[in-house]
Amino acid sequence: MKQLYIALIVLLLSTQVTAQPSIEELVKQGIQYHDNGNYDKAIEIYKRALETNPDSALVNYELSLSYFTKGDYKKAIKYSDIILTAKSDYMLQAYLTKGSALDAMGKTGESIKLFENAIQQVGGHYLLYYNLALNYYKVDDLENAEANLISAIEQNSNHSSSHLLLANLHNQKGDTVQTLLATYYFLFLEPNSTRSLEAYEMLQANFRGSVSRDENDPNGINITLVPNKDSQFGAAELAVSVIEASNALEKNEGKTNDVLFIENTESFFEILGELKKETNKNIWWSFYTPFFYDLAKSEHIETYCRYVSQSGNANSSKWLTENKSKLTSFGSWLKGK
Repeated sequence: MKQLYIALIVLLLSTQVTAQPSIEELVKQGIQYHDNGNYDKAIEIYKRALETNPDSALVNYELSLSYFTKGDYKKAIKYSDIILTAKSDYMLQAYLTKGSALDAMGKTGESIKLFENAIQQVGGHYLLYYNLALNYYKVDDLENAEANLISAIEQNSNHSSSHLLLANLHNQKGDTVQTLLATYYFLFLEPNSTRSLEAYEMLQANFRGSVSRDENDPNGINITLVPNKDSQFGAAELAVSVIEASNALEKNEGKTNDVLFIENTESFFEILGELKKETNKNIWWSFYTPFFYDLAKSEHIETYCRYVSQSGNANSSKWLTENKSKLTSFGSWLKGK
């Protein structure tokens, strides 16, 4: 009987042990609460998981993220530091969370130093470069902001936020060509969002920026040229103005804004491709220009223009719905790039 009693206790204890959720299960529960906006409950679940393994990099990261999203930046940093001190897994995520928390606390300078150190420690990552660029942009150090955005794009050309920030940076500087190139690519990656509408409006504004009607002459047009800070874009800057001014020519009378947008975009891309020289090695000439020049020479320029303008043009959205085969063909062309 005594042996049976002991065996029964062991069985009960083992049942209780197996009934305890694993760290992975607790983390899964916590993530669900986090995703539903219940950060306090998520934190409670994660702390239960820490009781099993206080050194778990995964749990400490999830805790830091929930605290950050909740707005408790000090605790977000506390749990990020546990990971960074241990130099364990989730180092990248911990750096991103801590750096963002420092910036949110108004310690942007400390955040910059952290991200610079992080790039050295983890070998660089496009999100580190992007966040570092964003911080430099906030403190109005546009040169360092641009350098890090270019590094981010070189590592991941599909990161739409990097292209958008690069566009905004050059829009602030008054660089029409660079603004257009980065905006066109952002809209290619992210054509239909709140940010897309703002970017599309910025695109239109940069095309119109240097051209205005002459108040004293109904048929007259004024072109105001502000020299681009980068001399290699002077001819392209002039071309943008000429393209926009040509909309008022007799040959373009009766054309819709949609048609003019397609034709102007094609002309801009073609001119850039023709201006490109072998000595031009920076991102504008080695990345953006070849892609857009090939696009202008393809049969897909209309599809592209409809695609990137859908957020600000109901006609484009309708066209895309009615021309799905052309959209599919455009996708096939892109796969071959």
